[in-house]
Amino acid sequence: MIVVKEIKKKKDIKKFVMFPIKMYKKEKRYIPCIVGDEMKLLNKKKNPAYEYCETKLFLAYKDKKIVGRICGLINHSYNKKKGLNQIRFCRFDVIDDIEVTKALFRAVIDWADERGIKEMIGPIGFSDLDKEGMLVEGFEEMSNSLTLYNYPYYVKHLEELGFRKDADWVEYQVFTPKEMNERINRVAEIIKKRKGYKVVKLKSAKDVKYYARKAFSLINEAFAPLYGVVELNPKQIEEAIKQFVPIVAMTNYEYCYIINDDKDNTLGFGVLAPSLNNALKKSNGKMFPFGIFRMLRDLKKSEILDMYILAVKPEYHNLGVNTLILCEGIKSAIKNGVKFAETGPELELNNRVQDQWKEFEVRQHRRRRSWIINF
Repeated sequence: MIVVKEIKKKKDIKKFVMFPIKMYKKEKRYIPCIVGDEMKLLNKKKNPAYEYCETKLFLAYKDKKIVGRICGLINHSYNKKKGLNQIRFCRFDVIDDIEVTKALFRAVIDWADERGIKEMIGPIGFSDLDKEGMLVEGFEEMSNSLTLYNYPYYVKHLEELGFRKDADWVEYQVFTPKEMNERINRVAEIIKKRKGYKVVKLKSAKDVKYYARKAFSLINEAFAPLYGVVELNPKQIEEAIKQFVPIVAMTNYEYCYIINDDKDNTLGFGVLAPSLNNALKKSNGKMFPFGIFRMLRDLKKSEILDMYILAVKPEYHNLGVNTLILCEGIKSAIKNGVKFAETGPELELNNRVQDQWKEFEVRQHRRRRSWIINF
């Protein structure tokens, strides 16, 4: 018998967070979340997104054993922005049993019915900083700390329930050239000379905090038109800065690129970091007692980079800002022996973003999907 329970207590939320980590323990391609960060995100007192979001968390039990989980999420800010009446699902993980999947989604739909909501999308979370999109291609590829992993049967389950595609994201491996592309280098120098752009070199955590606030304001502007995106509120920005600053500091500011104009207005920025896959895998997502040391080791040296964020003010697209960011990134990657960088999910129709990789050897290796259903 399958029983689905709404959970609220901290001990049960911990079970909710740990369920996929235990289920995928022997799956080498799965990379766990950072448990502490995930617990904080699901804490209504600590996650500022709860100022405009509501959630319900559900665990499914079969023979008294946890066999699935799901989070139902109402993003009032996005619904108001788009004139929608939607519920989202996220943090969906399940054993290969369609009846468990049906029971979990029934719990979310029942809540939606109570609120007069008749449409669901997902997996998509609180904001664009949350993980999003169910893997539909690239199951044989290694995941990373910025994205979700799931088995192929998840797709079959949702199709059987009547979900259909709403939006797809694609991901790329961008390979480091053996030597600096002289054309890009030359164009970058011309751009700096003609337009007065400059690359800001960060030297301290104080610098990072100062520019991070500018950068996240820019994110709100640059990402506003994208699928599922809502503006980050001031408290969310401060929380994100707390997470990013230590990572950037531990890489000695090597992979953080800020582009300013001649009046010190920030026009764009990019943040990359060495992959944390090995550290998170070996530590099961736990920072202590040894996870933090493994992370420090990975951040000091890695042949793989993860692209955290790349954003440019909309009016400066195609005006050379992206070129400067990429030029600096290539130099750092070549110097440090990086094999390739992994992009985050990019909307498949966002040609402006994908055109950035035309100068490089790339491999599109994963695709993920946000589903939609009306009920």
